[in-house]
Amino acid sequence: MTAAPAVPGVVTAEQMRATGAAIVGMQEESGALPWFPGGQTDPWDHIESAMALSVTGFHAEAEAAYEWSRRKQRSDGSWPIRTVCGKVEDAGTDSNFCAYIAVGVWHHYLITGDDAFLQRMWPVVWSAIDCVLRFQREDGAFRWGGDHRTGAMFGEALITGNSSIFQALDCAIRIAGQMDQPDEDWIVAHTMLGDAIRADIVRDEWEIFTPPSEHSMDWYYPILGGAVRGQEGQELIARRWDQFVVPGKGVRCVDHRPWVTGAETCELALALDSLGDTADAIELIASIQHLRDPDGSYWTGLVFADGKRWPVEKSCWTSAAVVLAADAVSRTSVANGIFRDVRQRLAVAP
Repeated sequence: MTAAPAVPGVVTAEQMRATGAAIVGMQEESGALPWFPGGQTDPWDHIESAMALSVTGFHAEAEAAYEWSRRKQRSDGSWPIRTVCGKVEDAGTDSNFCAYIAVGVWHHYLITGDDAFLQRMWPVVWSAIDCVLRFQREDGAFRWGGDHRTGAMFGEALITGNSSIFQALDCAIRIAGQMDQPDEDWIVAHTMLGDAIRADIVRDEWEIFTPPSEHSMDWYYPILGGAVRGQEGQELIARRWDQFVVPGKGVRCVDHRPWVTGAETCELALALDSLGDTADAIELIASIQHLRDPDGSYWTGLVFADGKRWPVEKSCWTSAAVVLAADAVSRTSVANGIFRDVRQRLAVAP
């Protein structure tokens, strides 16, 4: 059995295994991993939750989730933005949502070494990335989404989604290499996107992407996705640390609201770990253990002004973010570096 991660003084392996079991308890018979029982399933959070199942040893359940993705993929390589209990409620296409399948597939393959799984999922990844590349603009940024029925694309390029696509392209390129089917177009797209992200970050003048919003994700995702590292990453973290980090309680989802969320806190922990600030990352993971439920799951967030949990839900993806952060800082699974090891630039073969 795969050993679950443990962070001394924060969470035990048994507790993380229980968190994995809590995610399994929310999985639908179809293999879908919704936000919470009866709630919506989106292609991105579904994959994040599957990754946590791989880390905590629930490999069959993780593969059921990937099988759901394989079955539900549309002919153009995309997935609907939102499905509820098997019914499509938003048929639109989100480029970032579609790209993330590559991260999950590579992550599960690293943990299991299952060549048959990779062979089965390779056409899914190829089709998804082929779809996503249609959304790339000439400046390297990716349009966030489009209308599945008409094929019309929305021009806006969002920094959080683009940062996640950067990681997904890196994982897709790794999969293609493992399959001995490298695609230079993917490498070029990855390079262009990384250059675009870093250009806006270094200047702190948003000429390519929509300027960062009040949400913390827009702040740390360029680091989490791997496009920004080193001194540039440290400087980016310093810019808005005091706006978002509430010592001992977690990270605000929105800069001006007294609301900390477990997922954003653990994603920031992953970003810090990728910069080498693992001690600070562990401190962040510890700060949101007040969201842990006795059944192993995690509540989405806390309004610290009045001590109330909000929304009143234990979300699958919050639990998943805790597991992935614990795995990264503890260096437990073979795939613990899935965020830390993203390559910033790749060479195109001559």
